[in-house]
Amino acid sequence: MDIMKCIDKIGKKEFTLEQMYSFEQILSQKYKNNNHIKDKIRQQLQFLRDKGYLEFVGRGIYRIK
Repeated sequence: MDIMKCIDKIGKKEFTLEQMYSFEQILSQKYKNNNHIKDKIRQQLQFLRDKGYLEFVGRGIYRIK
C-alpha cells in the first residue's frame, strides 16, 4: 500500500525506479527495522506488476496500466 501511495505522489503514468528510490528515506523512517528498503521497493513493484497494476516497460521504467 505504501508503494502505491509513492507511485501516486509521483503523479505520472510512467515512472522510473530511481524516482521510487527517492522515497527510500521516508519509508526507512516508517520501517525502522528494515535495512533493505530498496530491495523491498523492487519486490513490491514486481508484485504490483504480477498483479496487473503495473507494466514493466524497460530497464528501470514502469507504467501504470
